Amino acid sequence: MRILGIESSCDETAAAVFDTKAGLLGHALHSQVALHAPYGGVVPELASRDHIRKCLPLIREALRQAGCTLGEMDGVAWTAGPGLIGALLVGASLGRALALSLGVPGIGVHHMEGHLLAPMLEERRPDFPFVALLVSGGHTLLAEVQGVGRYRILGETLDDAVGEAFDKTAKLLGLPYPGGPELARLAESGDPKRFRFPRPMTDRPGLDFSFSGLKTFAINTLREAGDDPQTRADIACAFQIAAVESLAIKCRRALRETRIRHLVVAGGVGANRLLRARLAEIAAAEGGELFYPRPEFCTDNGAMIAYVGALRLAAGEHADLTIGARPRWPLDELSPIDGVNP
Repeated sequence: MRILGIESSCDETAAAVFDTKAGLLGHALHSQVALHAPYGGVVPELASRDHIRKCLPLIREALRQAGCTLGEMDGVAWTAGPGLIGALLVGASLGRALALSLGVPGIGVHHMEGHLLAPMLEERRPDFPFVALLVSGGHTLLAEVQGVGRYRILGETLDDAVGEAFDKTAKLLGLPYPGGPELARLAESGDPKRFRFPRPMTDRPGLDFSFSGLKTFAINTLREAGDDPQTRADIACAFQIAAVESLAIKCRRALRETRIRHLVVAGGVGANRLLRARLAEIAAAEGGELFYPRPEFCTDNGAMIAYVGALRLAAGEHADLTIGARPRWPLDELSPIDGVNP
């Protein structure tokens, strides 16, 4: 099967072509960072309008890379949720229309399932079961992944997602949008011994997270220590270490509680180098391995949507003729697929 995938859940527009025999044939992505930068965050209406402008050109580019035509697609997949409702409806409307016009099945894909299975696009990939840490600007969760569609949520954030906390802390430090990568760069010049930030919720049982307190701690530290370039770098360093260590502690706890050895990190924050290094240490210490997608597939992308769409269409699933989008969509509502070897 050859599947066209469309991603439009937030502020990245993407398209990809995935073949169940040959693998990923082509993918194209457009980031809206420059569009939203003057506002310091994503403006939903602007995001939706930009998706409308960019979807078709990106589909053409993905098809060009794949060396095939739209008429050669055996199915179409699009992100149906979770995400911004207006942005989701752009991709869902286009995907549904293309599938109907081509006379092929279409399917709406769960955005987070795409991230969880994104490491399967790599040559080095995990076997089931594995523990997955999904970290982005909108999501922070730990899941036990027994197979495609077999997900058990182990822990979630009770407030800010870790990517959101990075962005908010970066903003108070005067860094440009998007703040997470900028904060990580600033942290490289910071003194890791000057400040020690708390590791929220690590002193109690459980696998849930909390990051809003770190942001408040950073604000108070800046007020007390003075506002100069080195202090900002030191605060960025302390914040990043605390956030990464909080995630690492819970990952180690999850590996021990589930007795699973493979650990996956996915989502935009999964590209953070300090986080990857720390999680690799944790996995190795527990007798296992860490797996992750390449950086371009950590952020939102069409390849993961085309891949998951191919798995579910091959299993006989397909969407009806309605155009549906779900801004909120619990991961554990997905149906399992048996006998699948991704």
